[in-house]
Amino acid sequence: MTDIAQAPAAPAARPSATARLKAVRAKHAALKNTHEEVTNNLSPLNKVALFITDRVGTFGFFLIIFAWTVIWLAWNTVLPTSWRFDPAMGFVLYLFLCNVIQILLMPLIMVGQNLQGMHSEARAEHDLEVNIKAEQEIEVILQHLEQQNEILMKMVEKLGVDVHEVLQR
Repeated sequence: MTDIAQAPAAPAARPSATARLKAVRAKHAALKNTHEEVTNNLSPLNKVALFITDRVGTFGFFLIIFAWTVIWLAWNTVLPTSWRFDPAMGFVLYLFLCNVIQILLMPLIMVGQNLQGMHSEARAEHDLEVNIKAEQEIEVILQHLEQQNEILMKMVEKLGVDVHEVLQR
């Protein structure tokens, strides 16, 4: 039997898997923090729009509006007439204030949602970059495993071992 250490080296035509992996890593830029990048590029007005959008879309804000409505309606219907400030049947001031809030919040929420959508798109693009990089690295690893398998099969053949017989045991 021939000593395995004396066996001829694999042909140098193919670069090693380590070299291919280094090439793949060198080709890709370092990973970035997309959230931080997008957040740092927001203008002060966009930050305000996001802040308001994040707060208005909560259950806490709903409870505040609900409590305000119940208190307003109770104040102007249940309390003595001398304490009321909005006519019981008209509720003109209440309706006016509700409309102003709606008119102001609608476009502001839409701006905030657009900004959140841009943020989501940036995260999706970053995820795609990471997935492409991982796919390329996995391909190099698979090639390396195939190369190792070829070397092992040559070693087994050189030793004169029947692979099918060994696998059936």
